[in-house]
Amino acid sequence: MTAIGIQLPEVERDVRWPELHAMAIAAEEVGFDSVWLGDHLLYRGEDRPERGPWDAWTTMAALAGVTERVRVGPLVACAAFHPPGILARMAASLDEISRHRFVLGIGAGWNRTEFEAFGIPYDHRASRFEEAFAIVRGLLAGERVTFEGRYHRVDDAVLLPTPSRRVPIMLGSNGDRLLRSALGHVDAWNTWFDGYGNRPDGFARLNARVSEVARGLGRDPDEISRSACALVILDPDVEERRIPDGVDPIAGTTPAIASRLRELADAGADEVVVVASPITETSIRTLGDVVASLR
Repeated sequence: MTAIGIQLPEVERDVRWPELHAMAIAAEEVGFDSVWLGDHLLYRGEDRPERGPWDAWTTMAALAGVTERVRVGPLVACAAFHPPGILARMAASLDEISRHRFVLGIGAGWNRTEFEAFGIPYDHRASRFEEAFAIVRGLLAGERVTFEGRYHRVDDAVLLPTPSRRVPIMLGSNGDRLLRSALGHVDAWNTWFDGYGNRPDGFARLNARVSEVARGLGRDPDEISRSACALVILDPDVEERRIPDGVDPIAGTTPAIASRLRELADAGADEVVVVASPITETSIRTLGDVVASLR
């Protein structure tokens, strides 16, 4: 069966460290394979109060220190939030702290509000990503990197201490330009649930496009692991996550949820990351029955 991950809270509500800690421990205890955090700074609008999560990188380091087995990663890190050389150093450090359980999910970002609020350029995001990604992947591959671009520059940069392995990289994007710039180099690709409607047939179509792009780049599609986020509604009376138009949420009994996740695996997902609503320690322990039934 495919691997099963869980996304921890982002901006559904204010969540303090003791609860995040308890959720990660619960995820490990009930058999999840990975835990993930969104990398965002600020949300406004949508008829809700402004809100933001804790810093993803600080929190991931803490989670890596209190867990033993689960993989840990951002879903996904915004390449624009840090200079690329610093981003590579952060990833290498987290991989060391986690004893090689870290996965660098990375994308270009999309939430204009947080870019503007924190003074981060929002223009030319694909071009900025391409330059940043070239630097990040080179450094994580153990190279000494010199790069002179329009947006980023490094001069004989190197990661020290020397990482003991190349950190795996997962692209979080469905955009053609990012797919074409990154699929030739990444270990995995991820899509959010609204990118395929939360349905197996939608994922299969999107997955086929990813494979087509990979082949066009001369990459064997089988070398790229596929990751699908899946929206699972555990309590319809608690609206922590709004259901976007065109999205078919997963809900129901343990067998019903397990069946839908199995269909995503059959459609090509090597890992399904559950985005649960509500996301609580109780939800995670309830989903443990789903995870167990898929083993």
